[in-house]
Amino acid sequence: MSRIFLRAAAVAFASVAASLLLTLIVVPAMGFPMSRSVWLASTVCPLVLAWAASASSFWQSDRLQNAHRELARAHAQLAAAHRRLSEKASRDDMTGMLNRETFFAALDGSRRKSDRGALLIIDADHFKRINDSYGHLTGDEALLLIAGAIGRGIRSGDVLGRIGGEEFAAFLLGATEVEAKHVAERIRREVELIRFRPVDERTVPLTVSIGGITCGESATVSDLMRAADRRLYEAKNRGRNLSILDRELPEAA
Repeated sequence: MSRIFLRAAAVAFASVAASLLLTLIVVPAMGFPMSRSVWLASTVCPLVLAWAASASSFWQSDRLQNAHRELARAHAQLAAAHRRLSEKASRDDMTGMLNRETFFAALDGSRRKSDRGALLIIDADHFKRINDSYGHLTGDEALLLIAGAIGRGIRSGDVLGRIGGEEFAAFLLGATEVEAKHVAERIRREVELIRFRPVDERTVPLTVSIGGITCGESATVSDLMRAADRRLYEAKNRGRNLSILDRELPEAA
C-alpha cells in the first residue's frame, strides 16, 4: 500500500510542477496578474486530482497484476495435478510399473518408431502356492521383490509393465537376439537370487519363466504377444525357472 502511495505522490508532484510551469507561461501571456488564488489553484487542484486519479489507477493495476499472478499459479498447480493424475492412471498401483493398457500403448508406439527390439513375457512360477500357503499380503511382498529383480535386469530405456496378476512384460528397445537373451537370463538370475523368508528363517524360492521373441519388420503387437506367449509356455512345460527366446518371422508368429 505504501508503494502505491509513494507512486501516486510522485505523479501528483510532477503534475503540480507541470501546472506551475504552465501557469507561469500562460497567465502572464494572457495579461492576468499572478495572484494568490492563481498560485493556489495551480498547486492544490493538480495535487489533489492527480494524486487521487493515480492512486486509484495504481491500486487497480496492482490488483489486476495480483489476479494474473494468482491465476498463473492456479493454472500451474492444476497442470501439475493433471500430470500427477495422468501418471498415476498409467501405473500399476502395487509395483509402479506401467499398467497393461499403458504398456501395450507404449509398445505400439515404440514399434512405430523402430522395427528393432525384442518382447519378453515374464511369469512368476508357482505363485498361487505362495498365496495359498502364506496369504495374499505375503504374496504381494513376494511380487514386489520379483518386480524389483525384473527392474534390475532390464536396461535403461526399456519399457516395462505389469500385464497380469503375476505376469510382466518388457520391450527391449533396439535389442538383438543375443542382447535379448542376455537380458532375459539376467532377469531370471536376479529373481532366483532373491532370499524370501515369509515365516521364521525358512527360505521360499522365487523363480520366473520367460518367453521372448525378437521383432520382425512387419510383426504386429498381437503377433509378438502370441509368439512370446508360446515361448513362455514352453519354458513352463520344460520345468520353469527358464528363459526361452527365439527369432521368429512375422508369418510364423
